[in-house]
Amino acid sequence: MPLARPDAVAASARGGGGYFPPASDADGMDDSGQDALLAAARDSLDAAYAPYSAYPVGAALRTADGTVFTGCNVETANYSNSLHAEEVAVGSAVAAGHRSFGALAVTSEHRDGLLPCGSCRQTLAEFCDEAFPILADDGSGDPVVRRLGDLLPDAIGPADLGVDVDGR
Repeated sequence: MPLARPDAVAASARGGGGYFPPASDADGMDDSGQDALLAAARDSLDAAYAPYSAYPVGAALRTADGTVFTGCNVETANYSNSLHAEEVAVGSAVAAGHRSFGALAVTSEHRDGLLPCGSCRQTLAEFCDEAFPILADDGSGDPVVRRLGDLLPDAIGPADLGVDVDGR
């Protein structure tokens, strides 16, 4: 479910809360935009289902037009069918028709600088280029920003399979 724009975050206690039209400045994100994206990720922690790891994770994905989608981890007893917060956010955005993304914020209850795992990085690489920013919440007040290409060099992409997806 899309959340508010970074300048109008109004999430409910369950990490959802509504949709607000994208702002006109969707190409850039200043400090307040980063703060709002992190806040949306933190709000989504409340919806996490993590009875086995006791490690709730929240993510907020800003689309190219500025819409924000959130996700939380959903664990299952067999672990392999568990869903990661980043994948939930990407899946929600894709299901709503979005294919171009501007930034991702990830947090845990521990504010320990969590970054997406390799599988989530590969999912992001399906839709994002190497310069895609990932904001990690280390609890300092300023997110640690990493680029997808630095976290996943030589990602497998559509061209590796001989497929042209949106000109890539």
